[in-house]
Amino acid sequence: MKTPVHLQFRGMEESESLHAHAVSHVSRLEDAFGAMMSCRVSIEQLQKHRHQGRPYGVVIDLTLPGHELTVNRIQNEDVYVAMRDAFDAIYRQLETVVQKRRGQIKHHAS
Repeated sequence: MKTPVHLQFRGMEESESLHAHAVSHVSRLEDAFGAMMSCRVSIEQLQKHRHQGRPYGVVIDLTLPGHELTVNRIQNEDVYVAMRDAFDAIYRQLETVVQKRRGQIKHHAS
């Protein structure tokens, strides 16, 4: 894997399992799309709500040549589900960027 992964934990202790999980997701993105410059993943345990547990928030900042993609509104009570949803969202954004680069996005006639 060539892409450097910067993982940050906020409001919780660092976990090797979560770190390995994030690295595996980034390596899948790199296999699918290639040219990524850096990836910053922030995992945060948010404030406790009255009627819910303590949700986890995942923020992903992905830097490509000419683009910077961000996913920042993914929350779930299970940190692995929040991470999966965040990486699914960044995958969809990457697909759109790659399709635009290849000219596969249809342009409407004026």
